[in-house]
Parts: sequence; C-alpha cells; structure tokens
Amino acid sequence: MTSRFLRVFSPFVKIMPEVKPPEREVSFKEKFAWTAIVLIIYLIMSNIPLAGVQPGKGTDYFFWWRVLLASQRGTLAELGIGPIVTAGLIMQLLAGSQIIKVDFSDPQDRSLFTGVQKVLAVIMTIVQIIAYLAAGAYGSLTFIQQLAVFGQLFVAGIIIILLDELLQKGWGLGSGVSLFIAAGVSVQILWLCFSPFGEQDGLSQGIVIAFFQIIGSWGTKRTFDVNYATPPASPDVHSFTSVNDFQTIWDRRPFYLETTPPSVGPNAPYQLPEVDPNLPTLLGLMTTIIIFVIVIFLETVRVEIPLQYAKYRGFKGKYPIKLLYVSNIPVILVQALYANALFFGQLFYNAYPTNPFILFFAKFETQVGQNTSNWMTPAPGCLLYYLTPPRSITNLAADPVRAIIYMIILVILCVWFSKIWVDVSGIAPRDIAHQILQAGLMVPGFRPTPRVLERILERYIPTVTTIGAIAVGVLAAGADFLGALGTGMGILLTVGIIYQYYQIIAQEQLASMNPAMRGLLGLQ
Repeated sequence: MTSRFLRVFSPFVKIMPEVKPPEREVSFKEKFAWTAIVLIIYLIMSNIPLAGVQPGKGTDYFFWWRVLLASQRGTLAELGIGPIVTAGLIMQLLAGSQIIKVDFSDPQDRSLFTGVQKVLAVIMTIVQIIAYLAAGAYGSLTFIQQLAVFGQLFVAGIIIILLDELLQKGWGLGSGVSLFIAAGVSVQILWLCFSPFGEQDGLSQGIVIAFFQIIGSWGTKRTFDVNYATPPASPDVHSFTSVNDFQTIWDRRPFYLETTPPSVGPNAPYQLPEVDPNLPTLLGLMTTIIIFVIVIFLETVRVEIPLQYAKYRGFKGKYPIKLLYVSNIPVILVQALYANALFFGQLFYNAYPTNPFILFFAKFETQVGQNTSNWMTPAPGCLLYYLTPPRSITNLAADPVRAIIYMIILVILCVWFSKIWVDVSGIAPRDIAHQILQAGLMVPGFRPTPRVLERILERYIPTVTTIGAIAVGVLAAGADFLGALGTGMGILLTVGIIYQYYQIIAQEQLASMNPAMRGLLGLQ
C-alpha cells in the first residue's frame, strides 16, 4: 500500500513540469548529442551573472562545497545541484528509516517516489533561495532586487532539475548530477594545475607551472611580500624569503625560511604569513594522481557469477558484482548532508551567536576574501568542526583527533547510505534476479527461479556494498588530509563518474550490436 506521505504529494507530482521518456529507442549518437547539449547549457548558466548582484558582496555560505555542488558563486548556477541532492537525501532518509513505506518492487510506487523527490527538489530550491536572501548572501538588497534574484534563481533551478531529468529519462547518458559534478571538479583540477596567475609566494597558482618555475631557478632565493592591512589596498607589507626547492611547494604555501622587519607600515606586532589552504601543493598533486589510480583499480575489482542461457545451454557468461557496487552515490548523499548542515549552521550562528545550544552545534570564524566574498569556517569546539577535514599534513598533525572523528563519521554514513541506495535504486538482489531471469539466463546447477537466484546474490551484494563503502570513505578522507586537488570527495567522485561514463558508453555500444542484451544491461 502506498505511503500516506507519498499520496499527500501526489497532486503536486501531476502539475510538475516534466520531460517525457522517449517512446522509441534512442540511438547512442543521439544520446551523446543530448548529453553534450545539457552540459553546454549548464556551463553557460554557470557563467551568466545574476542581475542586480554586486560581485564580492555578502558571504559565500557554500565556499567549501562549491565544486561538489557544481555551483558557481553569483551566477544562475548559484544553487547548483544542491536542491536535487538534498531532496534525494531527504527521501533516502525517510525510506531507509521506514518512516515512509515504499514497495520498490512495485513500478507505480517507485514512480511516485521519484515524482515526490522532484517536488521536494523544487521546494528545496525555494527554501534555499529564501535562506540565501534572508542571510544576506549578496549583501544589502532592496525588496525589488530580492524579487529579481529570487525569480532568476528559481527559473534556473527548475531548468537544472529538468536537465537532470532529461538525461535520466533515457534521452542522454548517465545523470545530470554526475555530469555537472565531473565537469566542475575537472575544471577546478585543470585550473589548480595550470593557472598562470601569480600568488603571494611569488609563484604561479598552478602547481604544475610552479613546479617548473622551481626547477628553472633551483637553489636560488626568492623574496615575496605579504600585505596584512585591512583593506588590502592600504600598506602594511612584510617581506619573507624562501629558497627555490621542492620544500617550497611540498605541503604548504606560502613557505618561508627567514624574515625581515616590516618594510612599510606602523610598528605593529610582527606576523608570519598564514598558510593558504586554497593553494595547490606538490603533495596534493601526487595524492590526486595516486587516488585516481587506486579508484580505477577498485573499479576493476569484482566478483563474477557464472551464467548461461536457459534455452541454449552452450552459451555462457558472467554477471559481475563490482567492489564499488553503488558507485559514487553514497558520497554524493554524504556531501549533501554535510553541505546543508554547514549552510544552516552558519545561518543559525549568525542569528543566535550567543545561544549555548547553537554554539555546541555550530560556531564559525569569518575569513575575509580579497576581491571575493567572505566565507566562514567552523571553529574548534563545535560539532560541525568535526564534519570538515583538516586539509593538509600540518593541520592533520595539529589536530589528529579531528581527523579520526571525521573519518569515522564519513565511513559510517557512506555504509548507511550505500545500504539504503541498494534498496531504493533497483540494484537489490531481488531486482538483479528479475533482470537476469528476464534476459533468459540462469546460474548453472540452480533452479531458474527468482527466489533461488536472489539467495545466491544475497551472499555477495550486501558484503560487497559494505566493503566498497568503507573503501570509498577512507579514500575520500585520506585524500582530503593530504590536500588532493579538487578535495578528496571531488576527485573520488570525478574518477568514479568518468569510469561510470566509460562503462555506460561501452554498454550502449554493446546493446546496439546485440539488442537482446539490453535487459541484462539494465538499458530497458
């Protein structure tokens, strides 16, 4: 019986704008073209600034999660995929905790569940826009300006939801959420590797270019100045010296050896340059490459169940159960949980900065941006502090307890969301058993019945799901600790998504050559 919760939202599902699924078989070339169009539209939206908003004003509440949410500050893609993954998170939590009863083996229940998730995505779009405006994310705006910003973000949010639905309904490859994340992280990694713009340590921002700058001037001394004045335009400059070797860019930037008295400015207490966590390091680049290789290897680890055609006993095959069985979905849901906790934590802290309960949950320090919006970081002593990783070896050594708690929480959440996702996404043992039997296949030596095949799959899928989720959580946390480019979750998601697209393309090409395989590949 359909849950009352789903029935309440049923009338709204019917009036939602939607993309109709194709009534014909869509060719691979057409799917590829639609996927490219969706990506181009999203990239264009990410570069169209919001009308009525001044750049650099207000506070960037999603500063640390921009790449993972595929959002761009001050543009039509301000909210990114945030409302979509937040709605998905809410529905997974409700279904996983049995608060709402859903029979995922029933196509009607599953369709209604997906429709309600879409309604919640629209609601979350409205909620996040209102919260953004109420918290002064764009500085001081008039009522008319707020209405204009609300209208722009709401329309853009609906477009992003429909772009994601366009791909998931079968017109394209994969999903919009995965595509947008991979594009955002890839662009940031390329920028952090090859950006030619200079930083305060006298080197280029891009770590690859900085590496060759160090090689070209090996062993020589380099002096750089840091302006500590507020605003930065006023002079209070301190000079620092560094030697050009790998230690200069290894695990923290800027790196200094010796100092000189302030060359300009009042007789203020002497200061040392602060490490900028946003600057890429050589250790971060090496970590990114290593994580890339490890994830590719883990994607190839699998358990294979022998199969054969029930009618043609000579034709045999194998059904692979990957170690990363649920792919990157649990990490996406965890990042959505973290991003929303930090977002609303900042809102409550700004509204009630002296409330003891709020301070236990959220306490923040404001970081002043130069030519950019300010952002906030969790301060030690609050719960949210342990939901953010120490993003360098130096920070890890300074507070190892924080790193351990962060990793434990991340792993537990990944395992939990993995188990929920297996049940709600059509990849549970009962669903795979039906797919195999519908394709006319069976396991040699066993009766070709759904219950028997389901029991065979239950030996492997739950165990593989748990082990894979633990591996994903440990890799994501470790990459963050070592300063991976694009964050640990970002690089993990991107590599998984790229490999997933490789598999989708291979499956589509196989299905185009052998249409009888479409059912087994899950393409029908």
